[in-house]
Amino acid sequence: MAKLRNDTLIVVSDSEKVLFLRNQTDHEDPNFDVTGEKEQDNPSDQAQSANRPGRMPDVGHGHRSALDDTDWHELAKERFAKELADMLYEEAHKGNFDRLVLVASPQVLGVLRADMHQEVQDKIVAEIPKTLTNHPVHEIEKIVKAELDAV
Repeated sequence: MAKLRNDTLIVVSDSEKVLFLRNQTDHEDPNFDVTGEKEQDNPSDQAQSANRPGRMPDVGHGHRSALDDTDWHELAKERFAKELADMLYEEAHKGNFDRLVLVASPQVLGVLRADMHQEVQDKIVAEIPKTLTNHPVHEIEKIVKAELDAV
């Protein structure tokens, strides 16, 4: 069973915001301190698109099909998760954490797993597939403890 220890790094992320928290106590009475946060400015896809989706000739006389336009909003979300994987590698390489708990939506966890360096993966003690970025820190403490107790 994964337990919180003093100085465990807890990373709480969705696809546009990340909170870096440190546990200042133990598993029985967690006390998370916010050590950093980063938020991405990611307007809606409609606001980022320049043109209407294109059309092309289709089979049959006078038929045309619409082309899917690039979803810039979704691409930015994926890029944010990749940047987080890079940030975690830099911090791990500097020796800034020994234990890591990842709390993120399943989609973000998937991108992180694909892009995360082995040095970071070796420090992960738990992954919690939840979106908690808009919760107050005291609620995050309770939820993370409960999730780790359930494992």
